[in-house]
Amino acid sequence: MPYSIPTPSISVVEIGPFAIHYYALCIISGVAVAIWLGNKRFIAAYPDARGIVSDVAIVAVPAGVLGGRLYHVVTTPERFFGESGKPENILKIWQGGLGIWGAISLGGVGAFVAYKFLARSRELPQFRFFLDALAPGIVFAQAIGRWGNWFNAELFGRPTDLPWALEIPRWARPEGYKEFLTFHPTFLYESIWCALIGFLLLQYGRRLKGGQIFALYIATYCLGRLAFELIRIDEANLIAGIRVNVFVAVAVGASALVAYRRFSNISR
Repeated sequence: MPYSIPTPSISVVEIGPFAIHYYALCIISGVAVAIWLGNKRFIAAYPDARGIVSDVAIVAVPAGVLGGRLYHVVTTPERFFGESGKPENILKIWQGGLGIWGAISLGGVGAFVAYKFLARSRELPQFRFFLDALAPGIVFAQAIGRWGNWFNAELFGRPTDLPWALEIPRWARPEGYKEFLTFHPTFLYESIWCALIGFLLLQYGRRLKGGQIFALYIATYCLGRLAFELIRIDEANLIAGIRVNVFVAVAVGASALVAYRRFSNISR
């Protein structure tokens, strides 16, 4: 076909005994952006809170990675257990497989614990204001991290011949789709959607009350994720023929909207 997006032919660079995976680089780059932007926003609002974001990140980032991996393992156990599963692959996070729901959940718990610990010795605002400062950086980090899926030839949707279709090598195509060459680049759709959310939060967030920015981030992300899940074809567990992540997106998004409304009734 005349136009399409090629899948990179390499996903790792070896320098001596070291292997640098592009997936990991994308994740690390995203985390760096999230910490930088979150810190900039937080100290702009609370100048006496310098160093808090980086201190919290020491706990929250590893917790987020662990949570993301646990979610992936729990929702796709057949990849790691059973007759064809390989438990040792659980540790190979550079091959992909970090569920955003688990990353946000456990990462949020880690951030809360670390933040409350730091608040014992410093006068800090409520945790919801801290989350608001981080929200744009987190969603930009997601936008960057999704490009790691491009290098790993994963997270693509149904076959398509649109000009921006993604070429997928035969070895990465699911069963039943081996004869198709190009697919919807859902990783790209999600990356663009996350970037748009980030700019939305930066532009209009100052008009919102404490906690609403983070709630809006979660709600809008879930809206896009719901659409992307409906066109993905990679292997996933189903409930009544529907991908589990569809139900999760609906439940989490609805909860975020409830939180958004609740925060609207709380004074700044």
